[in-house]
Amino acid sequence: MPPVTRSKGSPAKKEPEKKKEPEKKKEQKKKKPPLEYRDVAGSFLFRFPNGDEKQAQVALFRRSGDVSTYQHMLAPISGSVEDGEISRPIGAALREIKEETGLTMDSLELLRVGKDYSFVDESVNRKWTIHPFAFRLLDKHEGGVGEEGITLDWEHEGFEWFDPLDVDDSEEFGGVPNLVNSLRRVWPAYHLGPRAAQVLTSGTRDLRDDHDNGARVLAGKALVILKSVIVELDSEEIDIDSEWWVDVRMAAWHLCQARPSMGAAITSVIITALNNLEEIFNQDRTRPEKIQQMIKAIDDQLEKRTHAIERIRDAFVKYVRERVIRGRKNKKELSILTLSASSTISSCLLQVAISLGVSLDLRILESRPLLEGVTLAATLLEAEDEHVDMRISIYTDAAVAVAVRGIDILLLGADRISENFEVYNKIGSVPATMCCRETEPGALIIILSEAEKIAPPGKIKDYPEEENGPKEVREGWPDQVEGAKIIKNASLQNRVRLRNTYFEWISNENIDAYISDEGQLMLDDITEKCKWIGSEMKRLFGEF
Repeated sequence: MPPVTRSKGSPAKKEPEKKKEPEKKKEQKKKKPPLEYRDVAGSFLFRFPNGDEKQAQVALFRRSGDVSTYQHMLAPISGSVEDGEISRPIGAALREIKEETGLTMDSLELLRVGKDYSFVDESVNRKWTIHPFAFRLLDKHEGGVGEEGITLDWEHEGFEWFDPLDVDDSEEFGGVPNLVNSLRRVWPAYHLGPRAAQVLTSGTRDLRDDHDNGARVLAGKALVILKSVIVELDSEEIDIDSEWWVDVRMAAWHLCQARPSMGAAITSVIITALNNLEEIFNQDRTRPEKIQQMIKAIDDQLEKRTHAIERIRDAFVKYVRERVIRGRKNKKELSILTLSASSTISSCLLQVAISLGVSLDLRILESRPLLEGVTLAATLLEAEDEHVDMRISIYTDAAVAVAVRGIDILLLGADRISENFEVYNKIGSVPATMCCRETEPGALIIILSEAEKIAPPGKIKDYPEEENGPKEVREGWPDQVEGAKIIKNASLQNRVRLRNTYFEWISNENIDAYISDEGQLMLDDITEKCKWIGSEMKRLFGEF
């Protein structure tokens, strides 16, 4: 408001209201509209000429003049993440890839899930949250369609292949804002250097493709990979500063995302390792001293994990003694049903037979398609000694309702324990628990698991079922089976879909006890551990 002038002996005069109107209108024009918030899935498509990842090329798509933002700029395949997809933006990524290129998951291999991030672009008045992904385009000899199968829609006017390290954010390059920030989150060589990136890349691939080992073994592998990354970062002679710490946490993030179905155990051990490394990182030590201490900290953690099975075994024997044997002096035989292959379960079964002096009526479901139950039975037979009185019976998965008759215990492992106390375990676990409750309601359903498999907060629907390739199913059918050859050929021609789901969720209502390396876990113990993992993930992975 302009100052009021007064003349001596005269009343103050007001400025005419009509003079204020133009200024008011100017102020209104200056006010910017509120920012629009938009979540976007950005998918980078890679190819490896001659199968050599060192020759990797990334496809960037030239946006057309018909899109609403960033016309004619180079970008990954991008599209909005709808409200119902925020918890699993990969669904939006696959949808946009199909719409914009015609490619389906049959022609793609998921390489990495990058850490999401946000930025504001005032030129378009938006705050973007980017969810980066990396996919490899499968060639025809791999069952894909190759580059020839890419069919662009109206959103793009073409695409080009680039060396990932040649991509930059310069105006001359012509990329969308923050293109490098998105790319570096799915291409580790950008921030780790070639040697450390190669270690991380080969390590995450191993975690993804290892279907022989369970979550405990894969978590140990993840720790070894993290240690190797730190060693290679040291050989790159990169200063141990705040950027170095970001690089280590970024590598750790990729390890946690490598195998979602086993992610709880991997994330737990990685978070514990990062806590130990952070303490050393903040110390006033020389660079060589810090690296040496960090490597030692991971080695100590690996050593401690080797004794986890012993602690689980002792807790299980104690529980069975108190809940099954005590008060039943004439109990001479213990009937237990289990499935799949687990070094933890095999060790516990042998120890309970030795420690409690009972004969063991052990029933094992064969666990198709890889027949892990057969492997478990063989392991027990090879380890059996004169102190163990054990009778083993192997049942087909379909005979589970027969196998549960008269059992004392249904013994299951866990690859993940949710905040609502549900358990993610080998397929076949749910029918076993349901048949047990229906046929033998007095039997105990016991989960054996390291406490590290307690997952961070999250709904069950956020963890998709792991669907593996049909090859394992096909190879389990002898050609002598009538019609097997016909179905195998039909599957190869995509006329018949063979489903190969590995894991499923067990309701907490069907679980009597959770036995871990920390003893019997009460529900409050699980809740507390779950919250701690969640808070540490936010702290360590919240911003990069």
